[in-house]
Amino acid sequence: MADIIQLLPDSIANQIAAGEVVQRPASAVKELMENSIDAGATHIRVIVKDAGKSLLQVIDNGKGMSETDARMSLERHATSKIRKAEDLFQLRTMGFRGEALASIAAVSQVEIKTRLADQELGTLLLVEGSDVKRQEPVACENGTSISVRNLFFNIPARRNFLKSNSVEMRHVIDEFFRLALANPHIGLSLLQGDEVVYDLPAAKLSQRVVALFGKNYQQQLAPSQEQTSLVKITGYVGRPELAKKTRGEQFFFVNSRYIKNNYLHHAVMSAYEGLLPDNSFPFYVLMLEIDPRHIDVNVHPTKTEIKFDDERAIYAVVWSAVKQALGAHNLVPAIDFHADVNLTSKLSEKKLTNEQYFEEQFATSINQSNLKHWEKMFDLESNSRLFAQPARPSELIFESAINQPNEPHLNTVDEGGIFQHQQKYIVRAGRNGLMIIDQQAAHERVLFEKYLLQLRSKPGHSQQSLFPQTVALAAADFALVLEMEKEITALGFRFEVFGKNSLLVSGLPADVKMGEKELFEGLVEQFKKSQAELELPLQEGLARAMAKRTGLRSGQKLTVEEMEALAQSLMACNIPNFSPEGNPTFFTLNTSKIESYFNR
Repeated sequence: MADIIQLLPDSIANQIAAGEVVQRPASAVKELMENSIDAGATHIRVIVKDAGKSLLQVIDNGKGMSETDARMSLERHATSKIRKAEDLFQLRTMGFRGEALASIAAVSQVEIKTRLADQELGTLLLVEGSDVKRQEPVACENGTSISVRNLFFNIPARRNFLKSNSVEMRHVIDEFFRLALANPHIGLSLLQGDEVVYDLPAAKLSQRVVALFGKNYQQQLAPSQEQTSLVKITGYVGRPELAKKTRGEQFFFVNSRYIKNNYLHHAVMSAYEGLLPDNSFPFYVLMLEIDPRHIDVNVHPTKTEIKFDDERAIYAVVWSAVKQALGAHNLVPAIDFHADVNLTSKLSEKKLTNEQYFEEQFATSINQSNLKHWEKMFDLESNSRLFAQPARPSELIFESAINQPNEPHLNTVDEGGIFQHQQKYIVRAGRNGLMIIDQQAAHERVLFEKYLLQLRSKPGHSQQSLFPQTVALAAADFALVLEMEKEITALGFRFEVFGKNSLLVSGLPADVKMGEKELFEGLVEQFKKSQAELELPLQEGLARAMAKRTGLRSGQKLTVEEMEALAQSLMACNIPNFSPEGNPTFFTLNTSKIESYFNR
């Protein structure tokens, strides 16, 4: 039998490696920017066209490469950081595997210009699908410029998996944000075509945060710092009341490398316990400095996941750092943005030990838990008389209209047999029993089907705003809105681009009683939250977000006419039984069930 095992050609091996390292244009931006950081650059410029599909270029003023190094950088596993296996546990650079440039060159057309500071001429390399087409001396600036054109040109199937330009641009911006936060000492700029998206001078971390996220963050940041023999933590956390309903503004960096770690995120959320609104996420940027011997970054192709040799100890220090920052924020309402993060707090002299903080935390949790149990007992007593103990004759109280406040009788049965219970439920009498409707879930179902119809076939009407408002968005959110412009307009919004990452909202959907800024920003946040929880088709996700944002809430009083209209609209829905989230909208308490309680 003939031998069947053979070595892969380098070109195919590089394409396979590219599948792990380069998923989309943003992946290439990340790898090239990290190379520039490792080269000691003090300024890095990123240029993208068509969200990086046709061109992405990274230019730095780092130390550059010699002719030999430039050629070697295109070989797989060619690296300047590793000489022996032990070096893997002493890494302080961003890249070390030597796969990035080779992988990018395998699936694109690459031009490299690089020059050492002490050389008069640099080196030009033209590569196409791992094949070096040209190599020659060239006059160029000190540092390195790498242009990547036509990403995935030789893998059409892979290129077809790329999303729209606005989606891919959001991913590019996400990577740019992470590296900009991790390296505030480096000047960075991002250009989309000829438009400057960001131009960030070298600065302190607090100034970099404000430059990226907006001036409103200047008043919500609290400095966070803690140092032990194992790890040093610096950074900032946001005020609890300004937490958002969506993830995306939570950043951990270990030795200036962005990481994802749910365990450490839990530590932060535990420190915020009792301070956050339900289902919300606070802003934080936390920098962990730790001896590389205590971590392993070589566990994921993109190196966003790492292992700690003592994760529980890191958890405790992160919890303590955030807890102290939140406590100090009440004493220091604003930050001196001209001071360094390591000098902004003098509370280190009054630090409690980790054990004392945990004792305080557990005591607080126990007290809150007991309070909740007591509240549940009273709720049970007041809301469920079927299972309550019979009252003594002396305690029986018959309510009379004379004892009621002189208000409209919204919670009493009217001639049509409908009333509101606890301003949460609509109770409607029928021949076969009582229908109990959850007003919030029901209204969301009605609105969801209404907005879905508008998106699919019948665009909604718009009401012109008397005073159009400007809405400033984060760059990623701005790109998201432009991607959904047609759909958002179909809902009844009217808006236009009004400067950098800003929109002028001049019209809102008819019958919506909400301010332009509040509704527009809320819709974007709700859409992001829905998509993070459950990826849905665009139209369905947008209709769901709009229904959630504009629907009734528990606690709103309704007139009899409003209750009747809602009940009838619900019954006219295609799927009246469930809300868009899958929760029941109503249930029927049959007369036979009611009679069973009275032994009939």
